[in-house]
Amino acid sequence: MTSSPPARRFDWDNLGVRVVSAVVLVPVALAAIWFGGWAFLLLLSVGIALLSIEWGGMTAAKAPIRIAAVVMISVLAATFASYRGEVWIGWYGVAWASVIVGAALAAFVARNVAEHPINAAYGVIYLAPACIALIWLRSSIGNEKGVSWTFLVFAVAWSADIAAYVVGSTLKGPKLWPRFSPNKTWSGFIGGLIAAMITAWAVTHFSGQTLPMTSALLCGLFGGLATMAGDLWESMLKRRFGVKDSGDLIPGHGGLLDRVDGLLFCIMVVAAARLAAHEGWVF
Repeated sequence: MTSSPPARRFDWDNLGVRVVSAVVLVPVALAAIWFGGWAFLLLLSVGIALLSIEWGGMTAAKAPIRIAAVVMISVLAATFASYRGEVWIGWYGVAWASVIVGAALAAFVARNVAEHPINAAYGVIYLAPACIALIWLRSSIGNEKGVSWTFLVFAVAWSADIAAYVVGSTLKGPKLWPRFSPNKTWSGFIGGLIAAMITAWAVTHFSGQTLPMTSALLCGLFGGLATMAGDLWESMLKRRFGVKDSGDLIPGHGGLLDRVDGLLFCIMVVAAARLAAHEGWVF
């Protein structure tokens, strides 16, 4: 494992590049969520392809294309099976089975070209569950509002990430986990959680969701925590693989995985909240 780089001073010039990138990408994502169907599936498929390429480059320098291909095929198989869940709910079982088979296949393909074949298998396990959950969130199973639930997960993850970046860079203070992420602070962590809770309440209130305020705030809290955890987890993975960023696809942001690391975890939490609301377990 490589040592952590020293904390750098905040680059305000980079903020402008980040904003421009967001202005271009965010409307595309929101439009795909709104229209759903093939538009949503197409955007997700493109994202899976790009994430797989980044994963192959990070984990298998000798054969990045081979690893990227097997990870992409495995995750896409699970995603397309989930998409068919609107027709027959049993397809979700097929999707989860595809994750297991795909992970085993990825490890098999990587056995002679990667230092640690398990990393290829983990790429499937890392990406596929969030894709399955996101397809389910956008679906209309149970006559719930799939659009608002999907907007909710993106809004919570984005608000937590942006607030943590701005508040932490402005207030600074004690480091959250300097060993793996020397630029993250406790002030940013708390600011991100507060923003996620406020955002979750606002989205559920103005979108006509039936979640009580307390439930919405809890969804934001745990979604924000998941976003922070996903960000830290990816930071730890990058230290393990000896890379600074997952790629250089998005100006000012690095790779796509650098932007959706927290979202991958947040999706699972919000999907659990939707399931609890649908089944009447908690909410």
